[in-house]
Amino acid sequence: MSEQQQQLPFLPFALPEIGEDEIAEVVDTLRSGWVTTGPKAKRFESDFAAFLAESSGEDPAGLHCIAVNSATAGLHLALEAIGIGPGDEVITTTHTFTATAEVVRYLGADVKLVDIDPATLNIDPALIEAAITPRTKAIMPVHYAGLAADMPAILAIAKKHGLRVVEDAAHALPTTCAGRLVGTLDSDATVFSFYANKTITTGEGGMLVTRDAALAARAKVMRLHGISRDAFDRFTAKTPSWYYEIVAPGFKYNLTDIAAALGIHQLKKARAFQQRRAEIALRYNAAFADLPVVLAPEPPAGQTHAWHLYVLRLAEGAPLGRDALIERLFAQGIGCSVHYIPLHQQPYWRERYALQADHFPQSQRAYEGMLSLPLYSRMSDSDADRVITAVRGLLAG
Repeated sequence: MSEQQQQLPFLPFALPEIGEDEIAEVVDTLRSGWVTTGPKAKRFESDFAAFLAESSGEDPAGLHCIAVNSATAGLHLALEAIGIGPGDEVITTTHTFTATAEVVRYLGADVKLVDIDPATLNIDPALIEAAITPRTKAIMPVHYAGLAADMPAILAIAKKHGLRVVEDAAHALPTTCAGRLVGTLDSDATVFSFYANKTITTGEGGMLVTRDAALAARAKVMRLHGISRDAFDRFTAKTPSWYYEIVAPGFKYNLTDIAAALGIHQLKKARAFQQRRAEIALRYNAAFADLPVVLAPEPPAGQTHAWHLYVLRLAEGAPLGRDALIERLFAQGIGCSVHYIPLHQQPYWRERYALQADHFPQSQRAYEGMLSLPLYSRMSDSDADRVITAVRGLLAG
């Protein structure tokens, strides 16, 4: 390592971009005295509906947006609202974070894991259809890394077999599929994440989106302890409004106004953030094209990739293995990660469903050679060039 490399600051795998607008909105929230779920959360929900509806030309009133404290919470609420319970099966991909699958187990249902399309790293629709049994009630596709899954095919399968569809869109703002923004497709519900490393952030947080008024009503009740009335309305009423009823054993999944204050302004920057991420991702693809790697898949023409992640896969003939490459990059002050250790490799899922690596050859092969490189809107061109120089120095022949 050169003396210059030793002096460079560590380049993390991910960093949020928080501006003065977000900071001022949070301060305003703190000064308002209303720091839990309140007017800012309602405003964020309304703004989110308008953001989605603008792309589709529809009335935002038709999109019910429900702010929650995590995408995990949103997925749980969506599955509960469509009636998933003991004895049911939900099909999803092995190549995801455990949150996608664990919410199914919260409800006493079982997960049916299937493999991915090696070209996109998204769930393979053909394998979804092959996995359907009489117990199957829903499909949960994951838009991996910010590239849309094949939703036309998945929705057609769901319609054919009478199944519900809940999209795990944790990576997918703003992603388009078949010319439509994810969140406005014909699924039953879509759930976004605003975790610290996502394309926009509220620190922790998520949004459940649906056109189904009954689903939305159920999710709103279950979001806050199963209370029959909106807590914000109860506490801001100008007349005595203390009475409420518990109509179900709900959860504690509401998003605070402090978090929503961040989201209000992050949402305004979502497209600019995506454009910067795309610039860096395509810069990487151009720079690595002659290396022994599989480049991160680009979206079809006319579609938008959110580029939450830039995932590089080592090909046969690479001079280093994945683990060694990550160690060498860390030694040069460059942070990396792996997305993901597939669920079939995790003790709980492997043991519960007797899973083996050869059941999921595409996910297993991808996992063994993949790493996620730094990709975030705050990265400068010199930051990107530093990553490029390091990777090329380690992999070029």
